Amino acid sequence: MSISVKDKIRDIKDFPKKGIIFRDITTVIKDADAFKYVIDYFYDMFKDDKIDYVAAIESRGYIFGAPLAYKLGAGFIVIRKPGKLPAEVERVSYDLEYGTDSLEIHKDAIEPGKRVLLVDDLLATGGTICASCQLIEKLGGKTAGIAFMIELSDLNGREKLPEDAKIVTMVTY
Repeated sequence: MSISVKDKIRDIKDFPKKGIIFRDITTVIKDADAFKYVIDYFYDMFKDDKIDYVAAIESRGYIFGAPLAYKLGAGFIVIRKPGKLPAEVERVSYDLEYGTDSLEIHKDAIEPGKRVLLVDDLLATGGTICASCQLIEKLGGKTAGIAFMIELSDLNGREKLPEDAKIVTMVTY
């Protein structure tokens, strides 16, 4: 079965502010066949890469990360905004267009040398993904792969990603 995931993504003009086209994935994940297709696609891309953990970024990365970890037989790790994780954390701050933000991961989430597949729904400027890779590295893990459902190529986020990681994008705008 072949499904055009791009055709299932809904464009919302002027959200969250005027001039932005929001790529809404809820129309993909509500379609059982399309959602299965996305997970199966990423599984096929990474099934031979000896992934120990799938790490996903709050919150839409979890939608794809958890079922992908299950299918790969890997553990699942959450990366969250500050103050959301209950145990001791490692934190990385990164720049936004107007200001800074931070991400956190539990300090005991990844053992040194473990191979991690990082998953998020969207690659835009690359700040969030770059910070997440830094968190994985701080714990001694190796970012073996990075998977996105959508990449906004005109924002050049891919340029910030680790050169030695396998990068897979399903849909590019």
